[in-house]
Amino acid sequence: MKPKEHFDELRKHKVGWFSLKTRLTLLVGAEVLVSILLASGFLALLTRIFPAMAVVPDIIWVPLFALAVALIATAFLSRLFFDPVKKLREGMQRVADGDFSVRLGEKSRSQEIREMYAGFNMMVQELSATEILQSDFVSNVSHEIKTPINAIEGYTTLLQNGDSLTNEQQEYIDKILFNTRRLSALVGNILLLSKLENRSIQTDKSRFRVDEQIRQSLLALENAWVAKDIDFDIELDEVEYLGSELLLHHVWDNLISNAVKFSPDGGVIRMRLFRDEKHVIFVIEDEGCGLTEEAQKHLFDKFYQADTSHKQAGNGLGLALVRNILSICGGRITAQNREEGGARFVVEL
Repeated sequence: MKPKEHFDELRKHKVGWFSLKTRLTLLVGAEVLVSILLASGFLALLTRIFPAMAVVPDIIWVPLFALAVALIATAFLSRLFFDPVKKLREGMQRVADGDFSVRLGEKSRSQEIREMYAGFNMMVQELSATEILQSDFVSNVSHEIKTPINAIEGYTTLLQNGDSLTNEQQEYIDKILFNTRRLSALVGNILLLSKLENRSIQTDKSRFRVDEQIRQSLLALENAWVAKDIDFDIELDEVEYLGSELLLHHVWDNLISNAVKFSPDGGVIRMRLFRDEKHVIFVIEDEGCGLTEEAQKHLFDKFYQADTSHKQAGNGLGLALVRNILSICGGRITAQNREEGGARFVVEL
């Protein structure tokens, strides 16, 4: 039976004569009445056993006993009626965190709760199917696109060094090669992000020097920062770390690349690496335009670009990759503006 058909079938069968609201109202009224009766009876019994208690007016004893009974009854009713709501809230939180395997049991005396759980399960099942379809589509299409892109890039590279090319033809080939490499990087990032989200990527741990890895990333981007005449203020402590060396390379590459991209010509990028009592901490600061309030809300979302004019090269996946990688590695990243201008990113491992 499909989820919707199951939900419709559940609605047809009314169990009980009263709605949840009516039952709750009756139970509260019964709780008040029973509390008073029990308090009166218990007080009468105590005054017979302990005659000295009769000197205290009933107007004092009855409310006290009624309150005690009411508290016990309220605790029971709260558990009966609000535990299902708490269970639903916890299930919704798991779905919000990306866990679509959660299901809530539909066995309950209350039809409203059964319908609520059935609707939740139907929603999660549909979301799970959509997520699987989207993930498979992205992964398969990206993989198929990568092969022809690599072929175009390879043949264009061969043409680039031809002797009989005119200046105009050379310019066209350079543009084809530039945009092909951008497209290839985009497809590669999509594939990597898909694998990270599906936890299908190998994350073998090894012990390595984080400071040396950051220096390697910096050297790999030398052409970019030399072209902008950027200077560096670097203090990297010697730090060993046990984790995924391959994945963390993407973290440093993206953060340094972004700092270079948004730094003004002749600017300074500051980098610090150290270990405190619990974490390995990496800080990178630039002197760019900083982060708007809107950018800070969506900075780590997929395909979000703070530069809406798209003047800066990029595809909006770099920081999403960084966040997912750090999540897998048990770390986190935060971003904020510097008082002096520019942005500061802090990685904790």
